[in-house]
Amino acid sequence: MKSMFRRGVAAGMLAALTVSIGLHAQEFRLFDRNVQVHGFGSQGFVYTNDNNWLSMNTSAGSFAMTDGAVNASSQITDRFRVGAQLYDRNVGHMGKWHPELDWAYGDYKFSSWLGIRGGKVKTALGLYNDTQDLNFLHTWAILPQSIYSMDLRSSTMAHTGGDIYGHVKLSKKLGELSYTTYAGQRSQDPYGGYVLGLEAIGLAMKNYGGWMQGEDLRWKTPLPGLLAGASLMNQHITGNGVYNQALVVDPFLAGLSLPNGALESEHSLKNDFYQYYFDYTRKGLRVDGEYRREWRLESIAYNSPAGALLAAFVVPLDQRSSYASAAYRVSKRLELGTYFSWYFTNWSSDHSLPADHVYDKDVTARFDVDSHWNVKIEGHFINGYGRFDSVRGFYEQFNPGGLQPTTNGVVVKTAFNF
Repeated sequence: MKSMFRRGVAAGMLAALTVSIGLHAQEFRLFDRNVQVHGFGSQGFVYTNDNNWLSMNTSAGSFAMTDGAVNASSQITDRFRVGAQLYDRNVGHMGKWHPELDWAYGDYKFSSWLGIRGGKVKTALGLYNDTQDLNFLHTWAILPQSIYSMDLRSSTMAHTGGDIYGHVKLSKKLGELSYTTYAGQRSQDPYGGYVLGLEAIGLAMKNYGGWMQGEDLRWKTPLPGLLAGASLMNQHITGNGVYNQALVVDPFLAGLSLPNGALESEHSLKNDFYQYYFDYTRKGLRVDGEYRREWRLESIAYNSPAGALLAAFVVPLDQRSSYASAAYRVSKRLELGTYFSWYFTNWSSDHSLPADHVYDKDVTARFDVDSHWNVKIEGHFINGYGRFDSVRGFYEQFNPGGLQPTTNGVVVKTAFNF
């Protein structure tokens, strides 16, 4: 019954979006206030030569890459605005047509330099974290996965809590500053990549999430078209699950035997993100890049089904991610772009091993059919696949023949918005 309900909701959303192709934003009045309705939908096809990617059967070609959303917002007063978005996706084994509240907020702006937001709010982290759902803004069919992992989208895009934000104009010689500081609860995604990654070692996660806080500072420099910024985020994550040793042995256990049904618990002693970025636009050219360091110190314990402690240890991880991209608007209808994305599972490990990195070279052609509909054709040339907990598209359980060191693939994606 629940499955039928979810499919019904998903079908209803996509039907509504399909009907809306070619339409502009819809508007109606409610309680004497204008309500604007927007939405988007996308359908992709992915083919890879060897490894299955993003939990899809891409080595045979897969159309299991669909998502869509409908949002509504209203200006209640000159200073107060509210809005919400319902989102759904089915990307291989991720999402599985479970609708979710993507974001829902109330926003009160005291002045240009001071405003507050509360609810489920998009997280300001780097250039694109809070615009991942705005496909029409991006050149790429798939954003650089080193930083904007599609597998982690639902866990990382928003937090339940509050923001303080503002915009300050400096002198003409210094440019402008925008800031955001936030705190709240990280969303849990039971149908995302983190859960899938741990399934590969026989660990079924029951919950995973916790408190987070962060800051983002953006500088619109005096040089026309140049933006620079930095983000900092601290997380305090806890999780627990049930271990099934009948699947794959956890590499952290170093051969220790656990009974089927052993209980796992973990919490972060340290989980910090440091991210730096720039964006330069000039006429039809856009060049941007980002660098992220995630420093984690994770305390993990295993207990017997009766609760007796079997093992406890601390795992340090120093993950590094970066990308550089360039795109050029050739004409009104055509934009060409490329990026090189780097991801390292642990900076102190051997980077030459395919399990310790994921490098992705991308080339993209974007065709704008009109202002609401685009088609993107993208080639990916990937070296490495990362570890089970990298959550960057590669999963052992969907590659029963073993992961290969390189993956070449093509992505065709069409998307519309209104």
